[in-house]
Amino acid sequence: MTKKILLAIGFVLLAGTSGYLFLYLATPDVPVVHHEELKSKQHYFICDFDIPNELVFAGEKVPVEMFYTRESIERELIVNTYLHSSTLLLLKRSHRWFPVIEPILKKYGIPEDFKFLAMIESNLTNAVSPSGAVGFWQFLSETAKEYDLEVNKNVDMRYNVELETEAACKYFLKAYERFQNWALVAASYNAGQRRISDLLKDQKAISYFDLLMSQETERYLFRMIALKMIYENPMHYGFFISDESKYAVLDYHVVVVDKDIANLTDFAKEHGISYKLLKYYNPWLRSQKLNVPKKHSFEIKIPNPPFDMTHEKLRLLYEQAEKQTISTEDTTNERKDI
Repeated sequence: MTKKILLAIGFVLLAGTSGYLFLYLATPDVPVVHHEELKSKQHYFICDFDIPNELVFAGEKVPVEMFYTRESIERELIVNTYLHSSTLLLLKRSHRWFPVIEPILKKYGIPEDFKFLAMIESNLTNAVSPSGAVGFWQFLSETAKEYDLEVNKNVDMRYNVELETEAACKYFLKAYERFQNWALVAASYNAGQRRISDLLKDQKAISYFDLLMSQETERYLFRMIALKMIYENPMHYGFFISDESKYAVLDYHVVVVDKDIANLTDFAKEHGISYKLLKYYNPWLRSQKLNVPKKHSFEIKIPNPPFDMTHEKLRLLYEQAEKQTISTEDTTNERKDI
């Protein structure tokens, strides 16, 4: 009996010692590191940002002296800075689409800062919202028709960036005529002109920054300001994008069509591109054919090289290169035989 007890005790001691040695040897030494030392070696930081003492949006001074204005801007700055993938893609897309949007804003006398409204509305994509709003500027069907955008089963010009930008400019001018203030124009784009007018009247206010609105509308302008700050100084906020990796402006030529197109796939093939590329450049084409009313015409974009590349063309290039390689090898072998 005593022998069994001693054996059991020995087994426990052996197991405990083995476990201790295993853990001791397998666990690396973790030195005590002070905060400042850790900070100097760390490659990634989560930090807040200073808000400038002066900010201007659409030529109007932003009252950063007010505590809740500063905090609202800071909130959107932090959210959009640390929303890494979305903001990174926005910055890359802006290189493609801002050169399209900016001249149209200038043509209508709209402050260039309103290009950031398209950023927050659609992420610079032809997005479709749950409510049915479409395009870079998110027009509903009825509103689009009010601003001269053609919308039917055949075509939907809300998907035409240039034309929808013009429609948005017409809205901005109409709203500015009413409010005489660009911050309120931006708010009205989100909440509607009547709603903003009612809020100003009910709260006896004259400024966007004094209005109590829905959270979405209150954040609206501050999101635009935050994205402007990031766009104008991306490296300061941790975004490093090489010129080569920015999305290039789409190059194309225009084909004017004044007759029906029975099959858009055939039309695309006739112009040396795929149906997919045709729709990428002309997303406003909403069916497999195009009906052109009398005394009417449409401008269809056809991509120029290298944007006209298709997989079919690429495979042909691969095959030609392979044949050329084989031909060169055969010639080399013949010379060796001689």
